[in-house]
Amino acid sequence: MIRKEDSRYQRGAYYFLRQALDFSLKQLQQEDKPRENQHLSGQQLLEGIRRFGIQQYGPMVLQVLNYWGIKECRDFGNVVFNLVECRVLGKTEQDRPEDFDGGYDFLEAFDQPFRPRKTLKMKRPVYR
Repeated sequence: MIRKEDSRYQRGAYYFLRQALDFSLKQLQQEDKPRENQHLSGQQLLEGIRRFGIQQYGPMVLQVLNYWGIKECRDFGNVVFNLVECRVLGKTEQDRPEDFDGGYDFLEAFDQPFRPRKTLKMKRPVYR
């Protein structure tokens, strides 16, 4: 039903986001004291999405997200608010799609963790 209204994102993007939300809530409960409400800010959800994506797809995460049509943090916001409009997710009065703008650079967030941290300089062998 959502994709009939907004075909920018593949079905997998919605399924992934729902799983990432559950993952994020569990992570937050483990890190913090138990919370009364089950609400995350856009920035908290973005961090959970990043962690969950890396855990699930490893070095392929960026390619998977791009395949689903997700190329920047704002796309996650669009998916979230598509789910809100269909009453799959709830929101507060303060929540807006713009909360997801400028969250992080995709290449840095999803590709950099798999790049070598330091290049080793090889010494040339000395022949005598």
